Amino acid sequence: MHTVNIHEAKTHLSKLVEQAAKGESFVIAKSGKPLVKVTCLDAPIGTSMKRLGFLQGQFKVPDDFDQIGKQDIEQLFGGAE
Repeated sequence: MHTVNIHEAKTHLSKLVEQAAKGESFVIAKSGKPLVKVTCLDAPIGTSMKRLGFLQGQFKVPDDFDQIGKQDIEQLFGGAE
């Protein structure tokens, strides 16, 4: 893994990112002090990552969920007692 200074990283960012995407990680340093490591991400692609509905059927939201704790909250803010 090689180290580049900030100026060099800004000047050659496209080339460095391409190298990192191919698995050649690098470190960006400022005044010789390492700051960040740039490496390739192994993120899921497209439809292989399902988020919406992943807990469907796992729990039930009560019909009065928007009223839960209403009296306590009103008391805290000086409302009805």
